[in-house]
Amino acid sequence: MAVQAYILVQTEVGKAADVASAIGAIEGVTLAEDVTGPYDVIVRAEGPSMDELGTLVVSRIQSVEGITRTLTCPVVRI
Repeated sequence: MAVQAYILVQTEVGKAADVASAIGAIEGVTLAEDVTGPYDVIVRAEGPSMDELGTLVVSRIQSVEGITRTLTCPVVRI
């Protein structure tokens, strides 16, 4: 079963739409939407393992221009 997470993204002022669009094109990302509030973009992503999901976040998502901070929240099934 795939491992899933929500990634909460803060961006530079005025960059939310561009960041959401760029992240949405990354393989493994199932949803990327710009929102209002303390975070500017909410992303849902998945990978075959926690390690591979972490690699996706660190090497692909965090490298998108305009991102200032991310918070990754793994999905748990209780």
